[in-house]
Amino acid sequence: MTDSSSSISDSLEALRQRIDQLDSDILALISERARCAQQVASVKLTEDPSAVFYRPEREARVLRRVMELNDGPLSNEEMARLFREIMSSCLALEQPVRVAYLGPEGTFTEQAALKHFGGSAVPVPTNAIDEVFREVEAGATHYGVVPVENSSEGIVSHTLDSFMASPSLKINGEVVLRIHHHLLVSERTRRDQISRIYSHSQSLAQCRKWLDAHYPHAERVAVSSNAEAARLVKSEWHSAAIAGDMAAKRYELERVAEKIEDQPDNSTRFLIIGTHDVPPSGDDKTSIVAAMRNQPGALHDLLEPFHRHGIDMTRLESRPSHNGAWSYVFFIDFKGHGDDERVKAALAEASERTADLKVLGSYPVGVL
Repeated sequence: MTDSSSSISDSLEALRQRIDQLDSDILALISERARCAQQVASVKLTEDPSAVFYRPEREARVLRRVMELNDGPLSNEEMARLFREIMSSCLALEQPVRVAYLGPEGTFTEQAALKHFGGSAVPVPTNAIDEVFREVEAGATHYGVVPVENSSEGIVSHTLDSFMASPSLKINGEVVLRIHHHLLVSERTRRDQISRIYSHSQSLAQCRKWLDAHYPHAERVAVSSNAEAARLVKSEWHSAAIAGDMAAKRYELERVAEKIEDQPDNSTRFLIIGTHDVPPSGDDKTSIVAAMRNQPGALHDLLEPFHRHGIDMTRLESRPSHNGAWSYVFFIDFKGHGDDERVKAALAEASERTADLKVLGSYPVGVL
């Protein structure tokens, strides 16, 4: 062995020893953090047997601090994901978090739930968005995750209708998921004879141009979810599915083509629903629903107090009211927390100008 190769070998060995020592230090610190989480649970239960363990505002502050302190080489987002998994595991020692989502297993909604709550959460699939609401209202799960809007296809009307029907649930958080669609087949599929393509209606719409170019004659069949599309393909030789990574892995399907969505920045926003109000985190949003009287200038009257108090609106959607023809309710998101004085003042004035105004929740702006 030459002196040069011997020097390289010595350097590698020294680095490996340093990594081993760092791994031991990290292990000890994570274990210490976990023991602190157990002590937190004990203190909370002593004070209140029905204590809430998951604190969205606290988690958001921790993740923001991690990103502010991070000086690389890992990106802020990657570092925050690592800490979210640590917090998820520690929270599971206090109380495993049960989260309802639109199933079956392998949907983008499940992926969003795990992104927000971490891998130690207990995902509970349901058959419909309104069932997610019912699971949380009944106390069968602690939280629910529902899609609310897609960057290319717009609002998810079933979610807004469920909020209109829910008497008590609150928005506790949000998570934005980049959506990548793949064309998937099973080991039985005859790839040169694909005549049917399954997917959710929104996914079919999001891949319309690609399908027109590559499978113009294939039947496009809308099903309840992309995961259901993946499941159906397992039993047919002439079909394919459009779905994401989680469904491909869950149902052991192969990719014929990757990232076939027409818009490269395709993303979906999901809301976290729960039964509790969330205190301020320092960077928050508030969502409201307002029923308007059928009169000229009603929308202007609703929005004017928010403009005057300098409140930044981020979304405005309308839905037909169930209480009468040609009347509407408006769903509004804006920056700020319901405890902020400016927000309180704007909401008080706006409520006097509406037939009904309901605050759906104030919650931390999504960190990841």
